[in-house]
Amino acid sequence: MTVTTTTLTRASALCAVAAGTLFIAVQIKHPDLDAGFATTTEYTVREGIKITMAVLSLIGITGMYLRQVRQMGVLGLIGYLLFGAGYLTLMTVEMIGTFVLPHVATVSPAYVDDVLVAAIGGHPAGDIGALSILLGASGVTFILGGLVFGIALFRARVLARWAAALLAVGSVATLAIPMLPQVNYRLFSIPTSVAMIGLGWSLWRDQHDVATDTVVGEPSYDAVGSK
Repeated sequence: MTVTTTTLTRASALCAVAAGTLFIAVQIKHPDLDAGFATTTEYTVREGIKITMAVLSLIGITGMYLRQVRQMGVLGLIGYLLFGAGYLTLMTVEMIGTFVLPHVATVSPAYVDDVLVAAIGGHPAGDIGALSILLGASGVTFILGGLVFGIALFRARVLARWAAALLAVGSVATLAIPMLPQVNYRLFSIPTSVAMIGLGWSLWRDQHDVATDTVVGEPSYDAVGSK
């Protein structure tokens, strides 16, 4: 298989679709987060899926940015860097959740409960140390990155504009989670996930059209190699 720009961009498109799909799937029937759940196999599996989602999302948004780097301009670069940082910090948080918290939960369940409360935007009863900084950085970069990147995508007019708008709105909507305790906060992941699926599909279709135009535009040759 020949590795081309089109092939790599298509791969990133599929990663974006897969990331959005996984993020929706992992929310289905998700148990409440507490120290007891953190010691279960289901918790480890779900955290592993979230890590995979973050990696796929990074690849996906990179393909989106590189496809329209000129159209997105400086705003797009800022949005890409912020959103990328959001997914990187999210991946770091999930890795801590996967490899550290289950062991800590057996000796200090109250601390783990506090960390998990802070992870969903709540106010922990105790001090969780430097993790509060990491969680805060993850939230800020993800929200601002999604907003700015979504606006830049919308202005670029290359990929589906409805998905770009949904990404921007969906990212900011997560700010409402602490103010709506009666609403299942996991529902707030759906708009961003659908936006990623829509943008990934739009990027795939865009590259399909580019590949088709390239094939159609190539000169034809007969059996002896003359035009």
